[in-house]
Amino acid sequence: MLISVDSRYFLSVDDERARYETHNNTIENEGYVTFLNRIIKPMLEFITPGMIGVDYGCGPGPTLSQLVRRAGIECDDYDPIFYPGQLRTQYDFIFCTETFEHFFYPKQEIEKISTLLVPGGFLGVMTELWGSVKQFETWYYTRDPTHVSFYHRDTFDYICQTAGFVKRYSDDKRVIVLEKVIDKI
Repeated sequence: MLISVDSRYFLSVDDERARYETHNNTIENEGYVTFLNRIIKPMLEFITPGMIGVDYGCGPGPTLSQLVRRAGIECDDYDPIFYPGQLRTQYDFIFCTETFEHFFYPKQEIEKISTLLVPGGFLGVMTELWGSVKQFETWYYTRDPTHVSFYHRDTFDYICQTAGFVKRYSDDKRVIVLEKVIDKI
């Protein structure tokens, strides 16, 4: 159950960039670091030194990769607007922290992420999950014009079934860890 905004309401790249640049998402922001630890801590159950990962959609102030490196694990930065550099061929793990809701075309993005992830690799996702359609009337998450795709926990069950993942962890609110078990995409 995925709900998406009609493409005529998608922001331009320049408008998206301007919106993201208003965020205070830096290593110096203790609140942001605490927020990121909500995904880092469960992912550290699955990733170890020697693995290589990427913060896919790191934004203008890469922070998650710095925190993961403190645990002795290599993590690249990628963002189509701020860090559009070349991605490696494959990764042992991928973080998508507050990224999925920005995907204009979720199926294509998930397919791309899946091809970047080795079988047995881990995908850590943070995106606030919706519970009922009625929630959309007052939900703060829909008020951000850069948020265009909204996921239900059933959406992640569907992703697992169709893209060859198994859910390894979920807090049923915002944090999901998937393991790629077969290379279907």
